[in-house]
Amino acid sequence: MFVKPTLGRTTAAAEGDVVVLLIGMRINRFWAVHHWFPVALGMLRMLRQLQKAPERGLLGHVMLTASPRTHYVVQYWESKEKLYAFASSPDMLHQRAWALFNRREREGKVRGHVGQWHEAYVVPEGSYESIYVDMPAFGLAGAHGQVPLEKRGRYAKDRFAHRSKAKAAEEAR
Repeated sequence: MFVKPTLGRTTAAAEGDVVVLLIGMRINRFWAVHHWFPVALGMLRMLRQLQKAPERGLLGHVMLTASPRTHYVVQYWESKEKLYAFASSPDMLHQRAWALFNRREREGKVRGHVGQWHEAYVVPEGSYESIYVDMPAFGLAGAHGQVPLEKRGRYAKDRFAHRSKAKAAEEAR
């Protein structure tokens, strides 16, 4: 699907802390399709489930391939609390899929065939900045929206400072 780019320079409209989850899998043995394919399919199902329930807190995601073996998703969340709530919710697919994978791994059924990983970050306001040139809303801007670069500053140091200045002005009120 072609998404028309926003011409010019933009930056993400994110405010406050940003929650980022990197989650993925590594195919250790290509021939073990019956072990790694369900993992990949499970991630797609979880993303579909989250897209149907925006109140759960997933703001956006980008699917990426690091190599033929390594595939991952960058996810942007409203808060770490909503991320944790999703991960532990018995009515969402994640908890069941993770329990099944752990059981199969303990039984030695998937050991060595497929790897899974995740890294979660809470990035404090003032500790991130972004720039997009002739791009559709992507990544952080895809999750939080885009604004013209001039609203936040032409240079990275200005965009970092924008957040600090905005916070200081708000606290001064």
